[in-house]
Amino acid sequence: MPYSRGSHTAFHHRYHIVWAPKYRFKVLHGEVRLRVREIIRQVCSELGVKIIHGALSRDHVHMFVEVPPHIAVSDFVRRVKGRSSRKIQQEFEHIRKRYWGQRFWQRGYFSTTSGNITDDVILNYLDKHTKPNKTGFSPRP
Repeated sequence: MPYSRGSHTAFHHRYHIVWAPKYRFKVLHGEVRLRVREIIRQVCSELGVKIIHGALSRDHVHMFVEVPPHIAVSDFVRRVKGRSSRKIQQEFEHIRKRYWGQRFWQRGYFSTTSGNITDDVILNYLDKHTKPNKTGFSPRP
């Protein structure tokens, strides 16, 4: 498995993230769709986030991204949603009129991690590295 590298780190932090426009309106089409995609790519480039795959439906955004360890997923989503909301409302009058409350995206988002080892593999690995008379950090007896 290829790990990404920083100056003092090796990591494989991949996330599936989903968010939607407010009221789940089907507004992500045409020029708005292209502009949202462009803004997301810009923010990812600035933050060093690698887009593995992405999909824009008419009423939500799916992203599969690799986020560096110094960036929290919540900060990444906040920056993408914040910048895209502001720019979309500045550039498209029909969006600004529809979302008169200054909020283009719904408040929350969905996020899950991706990896190729399970919790059981990690627990077994840690169990093998603790001596029989020591418990390490494990709360188990």
